Amino acid sequence: MAVMNYAVDTATQQLAQNDVLAVKNAFLKYDIEEQARLLVVMPISEAIAVLHECPLKHVQHLLDRLDEMNEEKRMRHLASGLGLICSEAEPAGHYLKNTVMCHVRERIGWIIGLALLGIVSGLIISHYEDTLSQLVLLAVYMPVIAAAGGNTGSQAATLVVRALAMEEIRTRDWLAVLWKEFRVALVIAGVLAAVIIGRVIMFSDGSTLPIGIQLQDVAMAIGMAISIQVVLSTSIGGVLPMIARACKLDPAVLVSPVLASVVDITGMMIYFTTVNWMLGLS
Repeated sequence: MAVMNYAVDTATQQLAQNDVLAVKNAFLKYDIEEQARLLVVMPISEAIAVLHECPLKHVQHLLDRLDEMNEEKRMRHLASGLGLICSEAEPAGHYLKNTVMCHVRERIGWIIGLALLGIVSGLIISHYEDTLSQLVLLAVYMPVIAAAGGNTGSQAATLVVRALAMEEIRTRDWLAVLWKEFRVALVIAGVLAAVIIGRVIMFSDGSTLPIGIQLQDVAMAIGMAISIQVVLSTSIGGVLPMIARACKLDPAVLVSPVLASVVDITGMMIYFTTVNWMLGLS
């Protein structure tokens, strides 16, 4: 028991990096039951320091074991300190063992709040009724704007969530992530805009247009709007998981609904503002 006594005795002092690695190596020599019991008696800060150096899968096994030992409070403190879960974003325990109502209680607040926020999209569309009445063709490509923003944002968010889980990046790397996603978004936006412009020109030549406005102008306006939307959505999707992690919220639970609501609202604003500006519509 000398190693376990060493770990507990040194818990009263701030562990240096070398000490943390030494304790971690000794900690992992014990079976998972003894490791879980040691986590119960160690101070939170030192336990987090040791767990931070352990493989993520092993940490999850230890947290599950603490939950089985009725040490839910300790488990949540450790998980929150590691940035893995938060009581307001993810239920404790095994996914399949939790009841349906447990999952509903943890999710319903976000869903209802963001659904009400979605009303803003409808208000934006109603504000631009005159624009739609002048150029009905714009209504055809409204779903394209929303879908493009949602798809690109979700892709970026999924990749960042995975990178966070694999500890390839940390919240302090948000600027590097933003810069990378911004550059990726520029390339995707350019390609997607070219496809949409070609689609409008080739398949919308029978549409009724206001006097003085050419189909090529409409195509360019829609392409510009979708480019801006893709760049913005991808950038937001890249940093949103890191914001959630910094706020001790679970990115897997929070990011998708928040991103969908933000993309819907910003998409409609960008679409109508860009089209009105480029085509000179009232």
